[in-house]
Amino acid sequence: MARRPGPELPYSVVAGVTQWGRRWVVASAKINGSNFAPETPRIYAKFSEVLDERPAFSIIVVNAPIGYIDRPGMGQRTCDVEARAILKGRSRTIRNAPTRATLSGEIPWTEDNLDAITATQLPNIREVAAEMAPYRQRVVYEGDPELSFYQLNKDTPLSRSKRLEAGRDERREALQTRVPGIEKVLDAELGRVPRKHLFDAAALLWSARRVFGHAAKRLPNEAEWDSEGLRMEIIY
Repeated sequence: MARRPGPELPYSVVAGVTQWGRRWVVASAKINGSNFAPETPRIYAKFSEVLDERPAFSIIVVNAPIGYIDRPGMGQRTCDVEARAILKGRSRTIRNAPTRATLSGEIPWTEDNLDAITATQLPNIREVAAEMAPYRQRVVYEGDPELSFYQLNKDTPLSRSKRLEAGRDERREALQTRVPGIEKVLDAELGRVPRKHLFDAAALLWSARRVFGHAAKRLPNEAEWDSEGLRMEIIY
């Protein structure tokens, strides 16, 4: 699943990427053998800038849909349905991806075909969709922070919202227990970026490490493709 670096670099770089308004928060880390060294997170204006970063990220796990149902009324993506089943009490954090018809603007979004929060994210989602092609899925994977935290928390859903201090404490403990040096991400002073976004980026970075090491799980187990040949899956 991972693309290895060229001989000019003694390490690889992986990244967890999450949305912040119209921008992107990126937590990265260098990998060299068993060494995993998180770096200070950064803000990118466009998703294309994440893809153009040099040295290139070997693995990117992004909190945005990849692969779409064509039109409203054609059902839900299996990965979204299975993610909700796993997260149980936290299942509401998994929202249906927009359809391709909604993404393209052919069908305007309504509350019947898209929730309001996902609607506000459409510009970001469109950025990712514009860059994606089947070959890019060797590097770019769809993730979800709550699934990443589920894995970090020994396959147990978290009990509190990240909007609460107790929820952030719960996430910090899960990350610090499993990822030495992750404080460089969690405690970064990144302008006005809310702390909860740094926690999400850190969790996605953990999943990127798992993809790189061929240890990640995917939903669903049996691959499903959309009409443009993109896998509809979430990794964690």
